[in-house]
Amino acid sequence: MAADNEEPLDIKFIDLNVRRRNIQAYIDLLKSPHLDTRWKAAEQLGIIGDQTAVLPLIESLRDPFVDVAWLAAKSLGSIGDARAVEPLLQALNSTEPWLRAGAALGLGKLHDIRAVEPLIALLGDPKKQVRKHAALALGLIGDERALSPLEKAAQDDVDEKVKAAAALSARMIRMKSEASREGESAGDSEE
Repeated sequence: MAADNEEPLDIKFIDLNVRRRNIQAYIDLLKSPHLDTRWKAAEQLGIIGDQTAVLPLIESLRDPFVDVAWLAAKSLGSIGDARAVEPLLQALNSTEPWLRAGAALGLGKLHDIRAVEPLIALLGDPKKQVRKHAALALGLIGDERALSPLEKAAQDDVDEKVKAAAALSARMIRMKSEASREGESAGDSEE
């Protein structure tokens, strides 16, 4: 009977070691001379979601190929570690539109209110994919300061996909705000 109890622990230990080796292998692949290998590694690290990958992915934000950098930005958001906020905020100033878009999405997934004002500024970006991702990120964060700029973008943006993203995000923020007000009033009535 004791052997039955020990086996699952051994399997969990083996699985954990395999997972750690896999993560380290993907981290090592971020340094590959091959572009496709680096971007696939950056993407996979986001799917795995282990915090061990945060610092290597932050380094990958400076990859000379935007394909790698923007996937690193998205993956940092998926992992959800606050150490990524400042580097992603800096990436919003990149000359590469896809990196700005990836950083916006990463920041949205992190739900950090420090990103609200910089993301609002991106609603005026010349590139539609940046404006769309900034709008979506603002919806994910859910801060009411973004409501008016999102409503304006939903009305005035020249791109239909940006308008749709801004309208969706504005609805998300209104719903979150209404839900929190209802929660507060329900709490008040119980007292």
